[in-house]
Amino acid sequence: MSTKKKGNNFKLLSLFLFLGTCVGDYGIGVGIGEGGVWVGGGGGNPKSDPGSAPKQQTDPAYSALQSWKTAITEDPSGVLKTWVGEDVCSYKGIFCSGSSVTAIDLNKANLKGTIVKDLSLLSDLTILHLNSNRFSGQLPDSLRALSSLQELDLSNNRFSSLFNKQLDAILLNNNGFTGDIPGNLGSSSASLVNLANNKLSGEIPTSFGISGSKLKEVLFLNNQLTGCIPESVGLFSDIEVLDVSFNSLMGHVPDTISCLSEIEVLNLGHNKFSGDLPDLVCSLRNLLNLTVAYNFFSGFSSECSRISFGFDFAGNCIPGKGYQRPQPDCSVIPGGSLSCLRIPAQPLTCAAILGLKATSSSP
Repeated sequence: MSTKKKGNNFKLLSLFLFLGTCVGDYGIGVGIGEGGVWVGGGGGNPKSDPGSAPKQQTDPAYSALQSWKTAITEDPSGVLKTWVGEDVCSYKGIFCSGSSVTAIDLNKANLKGTIVKDLSLLSDLTILHLNSNRFSGQLPDSLRALSSLQELDLSNNRFSSLFNKQLDAILLNNNGFTGDIPGNLGSSSASLVNLANNKLSGEIPTSFGISGSKLKEVLFLNNQLTGCIPESVGLFSDIEVLDVSFNSLMGHVPDTISCLSEIEVLNLGHNKFSGDLPDLVCSLRNLLNLTVAYNFFSGFSSECSRISFGFDFAGNCIPGKGYQRPQPDCSVIPGGSLSCLRIPAQPLTCAAILGLKATSSSP
């Protein structure tokens, strides 16, 4: 290399070294080779510049979903292969409004794993649908912090702890939930509560419905519930479907059920109810299907005999009716000594019930 060219390179090198002192932590790399002077960026030091942290280090949604991804052990459909990179709104099953995650729909994805507490970082989440997967374990208490959550569908999984939160729809059926039904469930703002096919035990809370709930469907079938149906069930004046079949409920059917003026489907089958089926139940004007099969009812009145819709009363202890239990089975009534609170019949019942509902709903 000529002396003149070396001199020019030295001048260039001096210039770039000066520039390097002006850009602080980001720096400029320089050097001299056979081809002349090369220049490269230093890349910066994120520790010395808080504003330079990559988005994935500061985005709560990214952190939450990546944390959850590590807790999912099986993904046969390859859903999580799309959960890569900063743009969480491009992940399969994740839905956004603007840049905020507002819905997760992974129904029938057949994922296996657990739910992580970091999902509580999704502060704008309104819908969480995880129907028909293989999630198990307990639901983190931190999920209660999801103040925007309105719909929760965890049905057909393997969860073991019940989740209690004010939602528009609560679908927790077909899991392994144990323990009692939460006492404030009846005051939920939800229109649908489905706890079917779990292992819930104990009694239906006596406060069930006291706060004037807007529930339209209550599905408690196929659990291990005991005791009476509480009289407060009559507060559910908007309810259309009530199914408590396949439990071990006992005692009489409360007259307050006659206040369920909008009910269309009432299923009390496969329990241990006894006594006479009240006329008031059979006279509900919107009722389309009434099932009381496989209990220990000893009779029903003429009003029930005139029912023209679906009425299944097989497997009881009603004299003179077909398809009833053998007489020896009816000699000892389960829960015959059980005392259930009784409220006088109509019209006093519904007037009192509606008055109580109005009082409890007032500010």
